[in-house]
Amino acid sequence: MRILVSGSIATDHLMRFPGKFTDSLVAEQLNNVSLSFLVDDLVVHRGGAGANISFGLGCLGLKPILVGAVGVDFVDYRSWLERHGVDCESIYVSEVAQTARFVCTTDEAQNQIASFYAGAMSEARNIELSPIVNRIGESPLILIGPDDPEAMIRHTDECRQRGYEFAADPSQQLARMDGEEIRLLIDGAKYLFTNEYEAALIEQKAGWSSDEILQRVHYIALRLWARKVRALKRHLGMQLRWVAQRSER
Repeated sequence: MRILVSGSIATDHLMRFPGKFTDSLVAEQLNNVSLSFLVDDLVVHRGGAGANISFGLGCLGLKPILVGAVGVDFVDYRSWLERHGVDCESIYVSEVAQTARFVCTTDEAQNQIASFYAGAMSEARNIELSPIVNRIGESPLILIGPDDPEAMIRHTDECRQRGYEFAADPSQQLARMDGEEIRLLIDGAKYLFTNEYEAALIEQKAGWSSDEILQRVHYIALRLWARKVRALKRHLGMQLRWVAQRSER
């Protein structure tokens, strides 16, 4: 089965300041800050949840289909992904915005000042999955990862309507989404990927217990802080059943 990965595509611009931000803060002027820091270096990484997942799957020889929105500045990144086995034919290219960008400066005390430019990512909500499935000629497993929240909801809704199997991986967007959006995102998923903290946040925001979540998804892959992964699945009266636990070595 092919895997279609829907998620953010971005670049990370990371800088280092050889001092402490706090040395430049004036207590009496914190309501009127105007600062600029001369940094020592700049490192640019290819990033974005969807692109990172696809890169890993591509390196495993699985030929994933990456779905997301980018700007016209995506040319080099696209070539690199294709060289690593990622199908980029269904990526949406914005005519007005650049590819999403994370810009972060870290000082010697590990304090950070960061900004995230969504850019073209906000246009991922315009992507329809059906033409992509028709193009590849088979029904894939569709992984819906962190992206524009409206796009994530649209994709899960389309999966339910068309009967596509999908996996939900809300990750960083749990902080942005409200309870109704989270319920719409995970309801009907074959797989839910999460960690211990995110699972608790899903329960809190969605208003569902862990039992109730398993009434709506088939499997939960839960990453534990003790460097383990636990898989849970529906069983009999919709009770939680421990399936597998694997320690990382």
